[in-house]
Amino acid sequence: MQSGMTHGLLPPNFNRPFFNHHPSTTSSLLGLKWSRKASSENSGRRFLRKSAELHSHTEVIAFARRGAEEPRLIEEEALEMLETIPSLSVSQGVAHPLGVSEIENGINFAIFSQHSSGVTLCLILPERTLQDNLDSGTYELALDPQMNRTGDIWHICVEDLPRSGVQYGYRIDGPRSWNEGHRFDYKNVLIDPYAKLIEGRRLFGDVSNRMCTFYGTYDFDSLPFDWGDNYKLPNIPEKDLVIYEMNVRAFTADESSDVDPDIRGSYLGVIEKIPHLLELGINAVELLPIFEFDELEFQRRPNPRDHMINTWGYSTINFFAPMSRYASASGGPVNASRELKEMVKALHGAGIEVILDVVYNHTNEADDENPYTTSFRGIDNKVYYMVDLNNNSQLLNYSGCGNTLNCNHPVVMELILDSLRHWYLFILMRCIVDMHMLIGPCVSNCVLTNL
Repeated sequence: MQSGMTHGLLPPNFNRPFFNHHPSTTSSLLGLKWSRKASSENSGRRFLRKSAELHSHTEVIAFARRGAEEPRLIEEEALEMLETIPSLSVSQGVAHPLGVSEIENGINFAIFSQHSSGVTLCLILPERTLQDNLDSGTYELALDPQMNRTGDIWHICVEDLPRSGVQYGYRIDGPRSWNEGHRFDYKNVLIDPYAKLIEGRRLFGDVSNRMCTFYGTYDFDSLPFDWGDNYKLPNIPEKDLVIYEMNVRAFTADESSDVDPDIRGSYLGVIEKIPHLLELGINAVELLPIFEFDELEFQRRPNPRDHMINTWGYSTINFFAPMSRYASASGGPVNASRELKEMVKALHGAGIEVILDVVYNHTNEADDENPYTTSFRGIDNKVYYMVDLNNNSQLLNYSGCGNTLNCNHPVVMELILDSLRHWYLFILMRCIVDMHMLIGPCVSNCVLTNL
């Protein structure tokens, strides 16, 4: 583990802007520059190469070196990095599917942003072995709107990335006119709305890490989960359901649960209490939200609730990723994904239906007075949220939580449907849509006809 990095998280200062200039004014990326490979066999491919040119934005070069403290710009240091940091080869990529996917020539990244003028992919590579070609560190890849944009979707394929362990986000720039509904801010590194795994703090409620930033990650190395042969759902008629509403963490977090400390408050902890549920006569559990959320969101700024921890989960960061801090022993997002499936498999095996309480009417990003920008707001606020065109395009708050998703927009509608499909295929469970009236009749009808 390198200096300044814990649990595979980004360095503490990663959230600071790497650049002090508009992305369109230069092609340099984290002290690296785009250049064309001269050979005709590489036509259409671009290579990210280290530049020994000295820049005024000294943070760029400092970040390229792992464990660097305050940046010191000297020519010898720049030349040393030129020798030690190899190139990343990239290609145009494809526009679909959205999110991260593995394609023939590498890892593809695709994100929707209709009103943006510039998109930069931010990567942090994991620890590498001596046999690997790439060093760990942070990289920024500015997407070319001529090559890497199809309609309103920005995309790029990175050909040298490992198949797991990479964390990523986006910087997105665009119009700054609030009265037109835009909230672009290039200094923010944003979560991919279609990220299937989210990396953040590993320990639930760890106030020493309350200001941590959340990033997408992926895992193409793990084998598919083994559901077993002839897997069957309980398929209990709705009229016969005896439902236990459950918060995964609260159900076993206390020592009175008699669950091993390493799995208290986790998906695996629920498995240990299945006999208790059966004794109660339960044949269905309704899980309070298990999408990724920030339990310490109240503690990021002074406010009357800054002593509180959000354990309910009704403050979604991402609609595809399971809550990573419900993994046992602070195991992280990959373990959380697997253990959630183990929990569902065990419950189904005991004849217990699993119902998921899903929340698509608002997100964690709050309001315009106290915004907590992590994703949608910075990607394309005017598309993802309802705004009051008669009041300087302030966010409309029909949810009572600061914002309201613009669920009648076709892109948001498709996001919701994709999320529901994902969860049904991911863990074979039913869903209950919270405050469904706010997602509108169009989405409700689509849910009924498409799922």
